[in-house]
Amino acid sequence: MVGRKVHLVALMVVLVTGLWREGVRGGEVTYDGRSLLIDGQRQILFSGSIHYPRSTPQMWPNLISKAKEGGVDVIQTYVFWNLHEPQPGQYDFSGRYDLVRFIKEIQAQGLYACLRIGPFIESEWTYGGFPFWLHDVPGITFRTNNEPFKFYMQNFTTKVVNLMKSEGLYASQGGPIILSQIENEYKNIEAAFGEQGPLYVQWAANMAVALETGVPWVMCKQNDAPDPVINACNGMRCGETFPGPNSPNKPAIWTEDWTSFYQVYGGEPYLRSPEDIAFHATLFIAKLNGSYINYYMYHGGTNFGRTAAAYFITSYYDQAPLDEYGLLRQPKWGHLKELHGAIKNSSCTLLEGVKSNFSLGQYQQAYVFQEEMGGCVAFLVNNDSKKNATVQFGNKSFELLPKSISILQDCENAIFNTAKVTSESNTRIITTSQTFECADEWEEFLDVTPSYLDTSLRADTLLEHMTTTKDESDYLWYTFSFQPNSTCAEPVLHLVSLGHVTHAFVNNEYMGAAHGNHDVKNFTMETKIVLDNQMNNISILSVMVGLPDSGAFLERRYAGLAEVEIWCTEDQSYNFRNYSWGYQVGLCGQGLEIYNEQNLGNVEWSNITAVNQPLTWYKTYFDAPEGREPLALNLTTMSKGEAWVNGQSIGRYWVSFRTAKGNPSQTLYHVPRSFLKASGNLLVLLEEVGGDPLHVSLCALSVSTLNDTSSHFRLPS
Repeated sequence: MVGRKVHLVALMVVLVTGLWREGVRGGEVTYDGRSLLIDGQRQILFSGSIHYPRSTPQMWPNLISKAKEGGVDVIQTYVFWNLHEPQPGQYDFSGRYDLVRFIKEIQAQGLYACLRIGPFIESEWTYGGFPFWLHDVPGITFRTNNEPFKFYMQNFTTKVVNLMKSEGLYASQGGPIILSQIENEYKNIEAAFGEQGPLYVQWAANMAVALETGVPWVMCKQNDAPDPVINACNGMRCGETFPGPNSPNKPAIWTEDWTSFYQVYGGEPYLRSPEDIAFHATLFIAKLNGSYINYYMYHGGTNFGRTAAAYFITSYYDQAPLDEYGLLRQPKWGHLKELHGAIKNSSCTLLEGVKSNFSLGQYQQAYVFQEEMGGCVAFLVNNDSKKNATVQFGNKSFELLPKSISILQDCENAIFNTAKVTSESNTRIITTSQTFECADEWEEFLDVTPSYLDTSLRADTLLEHMTTTKDESDYLWYTFSFQPNSTCAEPVLHLVSLGHVTHAFVNNEYMGAAHGNHDVKNFTMETKIVLDNQMNNISILSVMVGLPDSGAFLERRYAGLAEVEIWCTEDQSYNFRNYSWGYQVGLCGQGLEIYNEQNLGNVEWSNITAVNQPLTWYKTYFDAPEGREPLALNLTTMSKGEAWVNGQSIGRYWVSFRTAKGNPSQTLYHVPRSFLKASGNLLVLLEEVGGDPLHVSLCALSVSTLNDTSSHFRLPS
């Protein structure tokens, strides 16, 4: 009889699992002070951030599947306003921007979704996700009690909500979306707007709730989020830093548990250990009754095109449990999977039990959840980061590793310790698939350096970069003509720029470059130049490496040249701030879109005559390597620019910007398999400073365990 019961239970599990895999169906989503309730059932939910435009639709099923296998219940994503509404009233939800397809894939794999509409998202995404046309709306001030801004914010939020409703994607309609987010970390800047800040918060909450999605709304880093919006925590240590829900009727939610951190050009990658992630996630559950934890990011992906914000590299959160290419990063992925299993084994008691806590020593603490019917779960915490601790709990002695938490499923037997990693570590294997060393297979086009007479946009002052380009290009030419008097024997060009890079040309000759960095955007350039005694053409190329993504009054930011002088002697100089300037937005090759196959004939290409030339376009063709491993271009021998494959930008590169240790911040640039055809793939490189394309290579990526040379790359099922 006992055996028969076991078989029946096993059959029921199989049947339920089978139904679950066919696709999740939501229901009524409510909450109380303990957790979210889905169809009246309490749940502890682990979530993972995967941003749909930072990968490709062909990658989505495998990414979501690996997240599910890792014990993730929810996929969380921002919504990217600038992608979806590039011009007012013109919408794009196709290809990598197909939000509906992404949410439906989540549903098909039996997971829930959290939709962070924002529509301000920050996210190291250019302009914080805002479309740049918003900047030019008369009378607008972003993210405050400003009528023009509120009009467009409400319009886009409503557009997204109605799109989700039309596809039946909210849990209240039987869909997977169980949470939505309005605004994003607003408390960081609220004080800058004085009394208008709180009014805006209240308006945003009321506006969102009035859209009647049938699921709760959250605001992250907004401890005074108005009812019924739930205030949520972002950070690495929310178990220690979060003051908790602002109402006893709201659950403790962690919308961003940072699995790593963003990386900027000139910066080293941030390595956060799986032990540290597991410790703070467990503490959040034990100490604060946390019932929803989202890993930011679970898969970071790639900032294709010009989508990265100012100075951020093209790769995004490569140290996440799934790396940029979707490969498992071990032991991080496996250790968190074990944590999720341990918590879910105890979820009933954690959700229904009565909690108590008491000291076990100077740096040790116990949190105990006890049910009336006998269920018991204990968390034994050792906050000493240097020493093991032996503690007495119940009738047993427990040895706790430094800075760790042991989970006792029945208050007697430890089933998991946050500092004890059992998953094997792995390492990335980079295999060269193809080189491009044959000069005969490359062609080049030297872009045109415009002079003042070549320009049609004129002004008697220095124009602000972003306002002038409208973000249609990273590049803005500042040009003027100048004839010195005969005493200017050793001239020096002196520039002050507020971002991000400048290249100087005098009479079509390259004079040099300078740049700022993520922390100090403004910089000075001083370079000796050669002037003719007659009229000279001075052309200065100002370059943005992404728009700013955060802070108050984003619409008022200034970039580009702020001061231009030519010094002749200590006593003699020329100031060109208020002078006759000519401007050109973008490069010639960019305007002609010569990265697209159909536009290659718009310019005259020639065989490579020399490498390491500034402002040079290179093109070649290649066949797709066999296999299905992820691919990346190794651009170690290039300097700074952008790369396209079959007309699709794989992002900016800046290999010459070294870290304090002398390393490039990024050398490998993701080429999604879906961008390729079997043969005849067009590769175009735009090099700003001077690089060597003959030593670029295409690489295949896989992973191997550190004690085994065999590959652990797994194909999608």
